[in-house]
Amino acid sequence: MLGDNKKFIAVIGGSQCSSQEARVAEEVGRELAKRGVTLVCGGLGGVMEAACRGASLEGGVTIGILPGESRQAANPYVQFPIVTGIGYARNVAVVKSAQAVIAISGSYGTLSEISHALQSGIPVIGLNTWSLSKNGQQDNSIILAQNPAEAVAKALNLAIK
Repeated sequence: MLGDNKKFIAVIGGSQCSSQEARVAEEVGRELAKRGVTLVCGGLGGVMEAACRGASLEGGVTIGILPGESRQAANPYVQFPIVTGIGYARNVAVVKSAQAVIAISGSYGTLSEISHALQSGIPVIGLNTWSLSKNGQQDNSIILAQNPAEAVAKALNLAIK
């Protein structure tokens, strides 16, 4: 039985990333684990793997919601692989499984996850990720953070029940 205070935070970002983005993602994973938060991600490489590595090194719990047909596709730090076989449609499951989302860099798959989260009322914290505008006006729906610790603190503060 899950306690009322158990938090699930999604970490989203590209399946390929720079070494700097990987360091940021790993630190986000560490910070989440230190606070007893379960990390949810897409289960593959890049930002997802780095975040899972950080969480695992701190004794945290990691869930990977995989796009394909094989649990072997999960990065080595995913403790609970969820095989979906639904491709990018799994992005909805990643963000809907979380109470807040931390977006680190990322490509169009990350942008789709941001969109699904915002449309569902799930807060999105951004670290060097997408910015949004509509009709030339800045949209501040993505809450910016300057570093991993700030991103985690904001995600936990804003996490939906």
